[in-house]
Amino acid sequence: MNSQNQKNEINRRRFLQSGVKLAAAGIYLGMFGMPNLFGNVIMDKGAANIPDVKLNNGVKMPMLGFGTYGLRGEVCQQSVADAISVGYRLIDTAKVYGNEEAVGKAIKQSGIDRKQLFVTSKLWVDDAGYENAKKGFEETLTKLGLEYLDLYLIHRPRGDVKGSWKAMEELYAAGKIRAIGISNFDSEQLADLLSYAQVKPVVNQIETHAYFQQGNSYNLLKKHNVQMEAWAPFAEGRNGLFTDEVFAQIAKKYNKTIAQVNLRWHYQRGIVAIPRSSQKAHIVENLNIFDFKLNHEDISAIEKLDLNKTQFPEWS
Repeated sequence: MNSQNQKNEINRRRFLQSGVKLAAAGIYLGMFGMPNLFGNVIMDKGAANIPDVKLNNGVKMPMLGFGTYGLRGEVCQQSVADAISVGYRLIDTAKVYGNEEAVGKAIKQSGIDRKQLFVTSKLWVDDAGYENAKKGFEETLTKLGLEYLDLYLIHRPRGDVKGSWKAMEELYAAGKIRAIGISNFDSEQLADLLSYAQVKPVVNQIETHAYFQQGNSYNLLKKHNVQMEAWAPFAEGRNGLFTDEVFAQIAKKYNKTIAQVNLRWHYQRGIVAIPRSSQKAHIVENLNIFDFKLNHEDISAIEKLDLNKTQFPEWS
């Protein structure tokens, strides 16, 4: 961990309540501004009582999940196992992360019924095209040790997207994938996909956080009933997010952490978020966002933080 990341972690912990509450203590679910922006949010009886959103094909997806970007090997396996043990049911991975095998081992280690999990992976650019996409998907299933995926995404709109989507539609029709979607598609790329897709994507997983709120994509995805999902919901601490005075004041008001305020903000926008951490205390902390509600003043203050530009130019 570099010095900047260490600083981010230290400042995040500054607002962490002494004696982290177990995520399952969020017993007030459903009482605090349940979003209905992209679909019907449904209460589930999962270990952490994380609400689900109903996707445009009827499949239910947890509103809060666990991301694995940057986690490898034993650290990844333990982090995913910890996440499942405290109540996460949505687990997000990708071929290019190089950790599908570790994620699969963690799922097996958890001993949980496969049907209780919502597992997402992604097709990388190298596997674009009809035949390659089918092979890439089978490799992903093998590495994960699963018989099906809950959600499979085209990771980036590169190469033969049309061929990839056709392959994914066939895998979906065959029951190998419960839902198919996209990641990092802009408005024009989404429009192009919709022009030939026989199956509408259920999700677009994109960069969105307080400093890049993606208003245009937000409205467009709502219009097409495609669920918006945030990768890097904390912007990986960039632009000083974990020391931002606006978030610090809101966090203090609710006796919450800056991380929790950020995740609550995503939730109240109706956006699925997949925070990542290798620290169990933070994994638990990130679940405890359902017993408070940001008010209009809070939302307005956060809206003013929007820089309307990516914080990850190297990924553009």
